[in-house]
Amino acid sequence: MKAYLLQTLKEIALLGGIKNKVELSSHELGKQLNTSQQTASRYLLELDKKKLISREHGIKKQLILITKEGKNLLQSEYTDFQRIFDLSDKIFFKGKVTSGLGEGRYYTEQKGYTKQFQEKLGFKPYPGTLNAEIEYVEKNKLRLLNDHRAIVIDGFKTKNRSFGNVRCFKAEINKKKGAIVLPMRSHYSHILEFIAPIYLRGKLNLKDGDNVNIIINFKE
Repeated sequence: MKAYLLQTLKEIALLGGIKNKVELSSHELGKQLNTSQQTASRYLLELDKKKLISREHGIKKQLILITKEGKNLLQSEYTDFQRIFDLSDKIFFKGKVTSGLGEGRYYTEQKGYTKQFQEKLGFKPYPGTLNAEIEYVEKNKLRLLNDHRAIVIDGFKTKNRSFGNVRCFKAEINKKKGAIVLPMRSHYSHILEFIAPIYLRGKLNLKDGDNVNIIINFKE
């Protein structure tokens, strides 16, 4: 959405155009937007063509109402700003479900880990991890984790091998609670591994390629 059209939509909304028809001339709108009448008229025409507003002629001015599509666009913009100002407490990720190599099940079944998961996270994870591939640009958000204290799952040794420390952050995936697990020695990846007390693929009816929303909440 072009910035000037979004701004025009906001101005109409601020005048009450979400719930009621607003009586407005292009001259008045131009003043609100600090632009000419002709430009404001063009903006209204573009919004109308995109079906973001509906217009009808009044006695002297237009009657303008923001459509359902226009409301959804503003709601999306509002949600984005909420996320910006919530970054101190939460981090939001959008990802796609992807299959791993099966290593998650092996690690989550190790008693040295499962006991600590139960004690420190409050649940015993269902064997395996749900992997979500995030956009490369979203990987930048992972650096914000350095500003917050992780729940550390200590490494341990068995007769055959040693297991390293794991950092965890309580999180939600499509509103189901669990945790993100990050091996201490690994670099940040574009794959997020999620553990939960339930079988997430089955509970959420997920398959590879499905979109998921992940929220890391530092207040919990």
